[in-house]
Amino acid sequence: MISTEMAARPQASALGGIDHSEPVLPMELLELELSLEGYAGGDAGFCEAVRRAANRSGGELLFDLPAGGMIEDCRRIAVLRIPDGGNETRVVLALLDHNGTEIRMQAPDEDTAHLLRFAEAFVEVLERI
Repeated sequence: MISTEMAARPQASALGGIDHSEPVLPMELLELELSLEGYAGGDAGFCEAVRRAANRSGGELLFDLPAGGMIEDCRRIAVLRIPDGGNETRVVLALLDHNGTEIRMQAPDEDTAHLLRFAEAFVEVLERI
């Protein structure tokens, strides 16, 4: 679920900086999180659940990886690219909690900016292929 603390944080733009002009909780992020409500599949089903949710929203799963302590109460991170309501896309994170029972959505912030940069480089490589 999106915590009060996360909702109060400024969202990072697709370029990795903080953009104070963006809404605090983008509708695309909320819709994606709502489509993941009730998930209870553990590590094995995480990637597929996130992939299906991203596809339903017109987005795509870029990659997933172990959290390795990067984010509190998180054991896996999926990096998604979703439409932002216009012709552009934004990178968002789907986070599997330590229990493996809940997925929450988060926009990249200063702590995860390196994932955003990696995702942008990953997309650039895929677009060249």
